Amino acid sequence: MTPEATATFVGNATTLLRLGAFTMLTDPAFSPAGSRTYLGYGAWTRRLRNPALGYEELPVPDFVLLSHLHGDHFDRTARRAIPRDMQIVTTVQAEKRLRRKHFEAARGLPTWDAREWRRNGELLRITALPGRHGPGFVDHLLPDVMGSLIEWEVDGERLLRLYITGDTLYRPYLSEIRDRCGEIDAMLVHLGGTRLLGLLLTMDGRQGADLTGLIRPALTLPIHYDDYKVMKSPLSDYLDECRKRSITGVQPMGRGETVSLLPVGGRLPGAASNG
Repeated sequence: MTPEATATFVGNATTLLRLGAFTMLTDPAFSPAGSRTYLGYGAWTRRLRNPALGYEELPVPDFVLLSHLHGDHFDRTARRAIPRDMQIVTTVQAEKRLRRKHFEAARGLPTWDAREWRRNGELLRITALPGRHGPGFVDHLLPDVMGSLIEWEVDGERLLRLYITGDTLYRPYLSEIRDRCGEIDAMLVHLGGTRLLGLLLTMDGRQGADLTGLIRPALTLPIHYDDYKVMKSPLSDYLDECRKRSITGVQPMGRGETVSLLPVGGRLPGAASNG
């Protein structure tokens, strides 16, 4: 019997991924609606929506996958709840900052480097992928960000190749991901069109559709689009763009909803659900 692979949407970029023997938590942020979140350089934002679940309501993860160290991706509530000895896979820059906060098991991955875990005949591999959080020189003022490729194998057979975009902007060079990694089965795409001082810092609907068309995953799950006040591009912008371009495989998730990441009858669930 094939083990299950699922994603549960908690809110913003926080998801619980269960891939067979492995459980991981992405970009943990558990502060309630109304709380203020610091974004750096004197900028704050307010959370508009509650997470569907608290950390204490989730199974204990094997590790945390952190795309970058920003207040809406690893907030104060998460820092208090997550044990200091939890493994955290993140950027090299974030590793240094987390270790100063006594998260001694944080491990930074340079772009294209990978880390592997093996358990009961299963293999989980995470490869750090390129990302760019801001336009031009502004990117150097923001935390380094990474995308992630998660590959899951059982008894030597690859069952899933999942791309998590992180808070990157769309750039044509991201085509290297598909060129180097092969076909992508599923993608968690960070959207929201985050703007500060008029600058676009995460993909809006148009850029998200650009990346989806570039990567061409069988299943795309949009996240990170309406939890904070700085997000200016609603999910409908992305869905409309995908519909105009006849991009299939897009499946919105409700908060607290769990979605299978594996094919059903030869095709992934939701493979034409965006129309």
